[in-house]
Amino acid sequence: MYRRGFLAAAGASVVTLAGCTVGGLSDGDYDIGMSANEFLPQRYVIAAGETVVWGNNGSRGHTVTAYESLPDDAAYFASGGFDSKAEAEGEWARTGAGNIAPGSTFEHTFETVGEYPYYCIPHEDVGMVGTIVVE
Repeated sequence: MYRRGFLAAAGASVVTLAGCTVGGLSDGDYDIGMSANEFLPQRYVIAAGETVVWGNNGSRGHTVTAYESLPDDAAYFASGGFDSKAEAEGEWARTGAGNIAPGSTFEHTFETVGEYPYYCIPHEDVGMVGTIVVE
């Protein structure tokens, strides 16, 4: 009898804690989450000079890779530190470079006002895209 009561209480605690962290990250550890096939939220608005942190709270690797239609004079960004979309895609295909593993984060500071569309290289075909809007 005591064992069943203990297991029921322990199970309830695990369920309660399961919503707090996923992939080792808490909601406060990142601004944009990466689930199985999407960035959450897909559109994120910040002020110039702010840093955005993406957190992989899913169960598989992702990338954060800018499209090249960025505002004039804006710095290109991609997990892995690449200088272009072509370089990011090429290195991902060759070595998996730029991967953000489950429980890991990537961050970038946005200095220039405008819209920054980005995507996840291995999941773009299923709609894993997002936009940072810098005001």
